[in-house]
Amino acid sequence: MDKFNNPAVIWFIIGFACFLLEFVVPGLILFFFAVGAWVVAILSLFMDLSINEQLLIFLGTAILTIVFFRKWVKNIMLSRKESNEIEDELIGKTGKAETFIGPGVNGKIDFRGTSWDACSDDSIQKGEIVKIVGNDSILLIVKSSNFSA
Repeated sequence: MDKFNNPAVIWFIIGFACFLLEFVVPGLILFFFAVGAWVVAILSLFMDLSINEQLLIFLGTAILTIVFFRKWVKNIMLSRKESNEIEDELIGKTGKAETFIGPGVNGKIDFRGTSWDACSDDSIQKGEIVKIVGNDSILLIVKSSNFSA
């Protein structure tokens, strides 16, 4: 039971709780509080810190990591998730060319009632049915289906 009186153990548990709560409360904030708590836990192993110093280190680390790393971590996590969702939603589906699309000439296609920017290595005429074969962010890469609607 004396182990729980050790500040390093207490800060580790606080960090672990914040880490677990991140899965329940999305937003990628509690994760950085967990990092702050773990930094204090590590420092508490090697240094005798007062409670005020521990709290300052905790808050300082949490705030600095949120400011400097939240956007970067969020982009990494969301880009993987969104790219898989976009591929599942779009790739292999068909749309209708709203404008001419050709090599070096981007155009527009209608896909599920929405107009999308598109590019192709094929020459695609307005009204032609196209197959979506890829994407570059929100630019769809299409191929000619060789028949009109």
